[in-house]
Amino acid sequence: MSQSTEDRTDDRRKSILITGCSSGIGHDAALTLKHRGWRVFASCRQAEDCDLMRGLGFESPLIDYADPATLETGLAEVLEATGGTLDALFNNGAHGLPGAVEDLPRDGLRAIFEVNLFGVHDLTTRVIPVMRAQGFGRIINCSSVLGLVSLQFRGAYVASKFAMEGLTDTLRIELRETGIRVILIEPGPVTSRIRQNSIAHFERWIDWRASPHREKYESGLLRRLYEDRGPDRFELPASAVSAKLISALESRSPAPRYFVTTPTHVMNAARRILPTRALDWLISRG
Repeated sequence: MSQSTEDRTDDRRKSILITGCSSGIGHDAALTLKHRGWRVFASCRQAEDCDLMRGLGFESPLIDYADPATLETGLAEVLEATGGTLDALFNNGAHGLPGAVEDLPRDGLRAIFEVNLFGVHDLTTRVIPVMRAQGFGRIINCSSVLGLVSLQFRGAYVASKFAMEGLTDTLRIELRETGIRVILIEPGPVTSRIRQNSIAHFERWIDWRASPHREKYESGLLRRLYEDRGPDRFELPASAVSAKLISALESRSPAPRYFVTTPTHVMNAARRILPTRALDWLISRG
């Protein structure tokens, strides 16, 4: 029996480009896949983080979703190293912008979309022709439970992940006959630095002192942002995402989406079963 084009790649090391590898989900994914024999291009958006990844034995191109020039040069570096092929892309990099929706300035919302959606889209559309030419490939986008349901004071992040879900679902349908598999991973609370990394964006864009929600900021969000309270309820280590990533990459018939953590499973069921007002009440209870 003849092997598929994708199967025939098993006689060489499969290659994957992962974004956002300086910490959290991306860092664990890079280590895990390297251990499994993948050739991992562990990209970071800061040169010093790329240097650290190289010190761990990775090829680490500089890729910042907010800077299109780095998408071009970073991907060119990968393709030069592989001879023009790429088996998989894991779009993992993202950041948050906490704040009430009415406190979000237009430029702040634009900034988070530049990274969480437009940069992801830009890199993906640069990779697709490579995968079309070779006849196979896997594109895995890291979404979130907040791509399924909303959460107060997370409107910017929620909007970017809802948009990612829609764009990814459409791309999956459009590429279904090409040999390119398009997959979503949807984590809930996972150990990472996204909270700490969001502080700079919050301080830049949100004038919480002038907000009609000031009391809620003071009683809740500020403490969550600035206090180290330990793991969230139901929080899992980043390795839980890596386990799903392995399935998305190595299964002969990968699922269109993979849920990670109990809250993601629960919220996916709740949004299908509960009336909107009941779901709003449930989410507002935290």
